[in-house]
Amino acid sequence: MATQLPFSLRAYRYATGALEPIAPLALRRRARRGKENPARISERLGFPSRTRPDGTLIWIHGASVGECLAVLPLMDALLAKPGRAVLMTSGTVASAEMMTERLPGGAFHQFSPVDTPQAVARFLDHWRPDAGLFVDSEIWPNILIAAANRGTRLAIINGRMSEKSFGGWLRAKRMAASLLGLFDIALVQDNETASRLKSLGARAVDVTGSLKADSPPLPADTYALDMLRRAIGTRPVFLATNTHPGEDEIILGVHDRLRRTFPTLLTIVAPRHAERGRDIAALAGPRTHALRSQAQVPDADTEIYIADTMGELGLLYRLAPFAFIGKSLGAQGGQNPLEPARLGVAVLAGPYTENFREAYDAIIARQGAGRVATADELEELALQLLNDPARARVLGHAAENAASQLGGALERTRLAVETMLQTHARP
Repeated sequence: MATQLPFSLRAYRYATGALEPIAPLALRRRARRGKENPARISERLGFPSRTRPDGTLIWIHGASVGECLAVLPLMDALLAKPGRAVLMTSGTVASAEMMTERLPGGAFHQFSPVDTPQAVARFLDHWRPDAGLFVDSEIWPNILIAAANRGTRLAIINGRMSEKSFGGWLRAKRMAASLLGLFDIALVQDNETASRLKSLGARAVDVTGSLKADSPPLPADTYALDMLRRAIGTRPVFLATNTHPGEDEIILGVHDRLRRTFPTLLTIVAPRHAERGRDIAALAGPRTHALRSQAQVPDADTEIYIADTMGELGLLYRLAPFAFIGKSLGAQGGQNPLEPARLGVAVLAGPYTENFREAYDAIIARQGAGRVATADELEELALQLLNDPARARVLGHAAENAASQLGGALERTRLAVETMLQTHARP
C-alpha cells in the first residue's frame, strides 16, 4: 500500500519515523505539565498494559471526554453478544479517568499510541482488533494505514466535519482521499458532513444522526447536588457552561447588569477547559467568587461560582432552569446543546453553532426562543426568564421534547457496525 500513497503521506510517514526517538522525551515533558499520565506513558508508545482478551475485539477511539461518553451506549449494545470485548482508546488524562469510572463490563481503556510507525505497530500487533471505530473525525495516518494493512475493518462513527476542517482537507485532497478511502463505512451526524466527506473521497457514507442524542441524561452526585442546592437556596441562578476565552468577559458583564434587577443573583461559569478556572477568577476582579476546584461552596455573598472541574455538567444543569451554552457567541462552533436539553433545561446560545447545527435548530425552533446575537440580547432574554420562571420551565420542556425526537442514531449505528463485523475476514 505504501507505494500507492501520495507524496504528502509518504513524507508524513518518513517524518514521524524520524521523530520517533524523541517521542518518550516529549511525553515525559507533557506529563510534567499534567497532560499525560506518567504511570501509563508506555501505552502511548504502543506497549500494552494488559493481555488481549479472547474472541472478537472491537476497538473504539475517541479524542477526549465528549467523544468517549457519546459511545458508552453503543458499547453496551455491541457487548450484548457473547464472545466480545471493547478496547476504548483516547488521548487525554481526563478521558482516561472518566472511562475508568464509566466503562461497562467487557470494556477496558488504553491510551492511544502516538502516531509513529513503531508505536502503532506495537499497538496493533498486540491487540489485533477485528474492527476499529473512530469517533467524530479522528484521522491519524499511520494508525489507519497500518490497521487497514492488517485487515482491520474501519469505520467513522458519529462523524462530523466542520467547514473549517473541510477547508483544510481541501488543500490536501489527495491525502484526504487516500485516508478516507481506508474506511469501510462512514456514519455521520448530518447531511453537511456527508457531502463534505463524499467530496473528499469517502465511500459508503450514511447519515445516522448524533449518538449524543441517544446518550442518557448526564449523571449527578446526589450528595454534591443536595449540598449545592442548600447553599444556593432561593437565589436566582444564571448558568453559563462550556465557555471559551472571550465569552467569560461577556458573561461577567451580563451578570453585572442582571444584578441591578436581581441583587442576590448567583452566576455559575463552567469553562470548557477546567484549567482556565484561575483565569476566570482573575477576570472576576472585585466580584466575590469561589472556585469549585478548591472545594469551595458559594455562600450568601458569592457572586460568581467558577465550576472549574471535569464531569460535573450534570450537576450544574440541575441547578438552573436555563443555561447559556458557550463557544457560540465570543467563540465559534457551539458545544453540545443536547446535554442540558435532555435534563429539561432551556438552551440559550449565540449565532455560531455549526458544530451541532441540526440539534440547535431543532431545540431553538421548539423553544421559540434562545438564539442571541449580542451580549445585550443575552441579557434581555436571561432577564425575561429570571422574571418568569414558569416560562423558563416551558422552554425547558420544549428543549427536552426536541432532544427526544433527535434520537435513533444508536440503533442505526449498531446495525451498520454489526453488518461490518459480519463481513469481516482477517487475512
